[in-house]
Amino acid sequence: AGKTTTLKSIMGMLGKRTGSVRFSGKEIIRATSDEIARLGIALCPEERGIFSSLDVRENLLLPPVVRPGGLALDQIFELFPNLKDRLKSQGTKLSGGEQQMLAIARILRTGAGFLMLDEPTEGLAPVIIQQIGHTIARLKTEGFTILLVEQNFRFASTVADRYYVVEHGRVIDGFSNADLGANMDKLHTYLGV
Repeated sequence: AGKTTTLKSIMGMLGKRTGSVRFSGKEIIRATSDEIARLGIALCPEERGIFSSLDVRENLLLPPVVRPGGLALDQIFELFPNLKDRLKSQGTKLSGGEQQMLAIARILRTGAGFLMLDEPTEGLAPVIIQQIGHTIARLKTEGFTILLVEQNFRFASTVADRYYVVEHGRVIDGFSNADLGANMDKLHTYLGV
């Protein structure tokens, strides 16, 4: 559908980009990925990007702080207590859920306020999905803006304020949480359920 490509394009990770991407009133379509990161935008990729040769602490501390406002380690451990107990473990020895927690935690340190999460619940156990949901809800209350790409509609409906349907790289529909009930038939048609 073009969801991941859209996120990578926003982040400046693709070659030539056309069109318009505006952030805080500023056109960023020509900005490089490091310039975009310094604006406070971060991408947590679907594949998580955990470095196998690094332990959890090293993976967590790897990305630089690019702006003020990043979470301190104690705040991260409050969100993801599992990580505190696994600091010396090799990053790829973690469970899938712990790797996802590490991938999200890593971007929270950078100072980004606009987080793009690409399929954060993919392949995770229900209890971990619930924990990720609680974390997203808490981050929203703390002022983070989250663009969530998610095929698990049940999960998305627990954390989303707005919904957009993407088909072949284009947004074909969108509605608010308040309008969700009135759009369920249309949504079922889009999602094929």
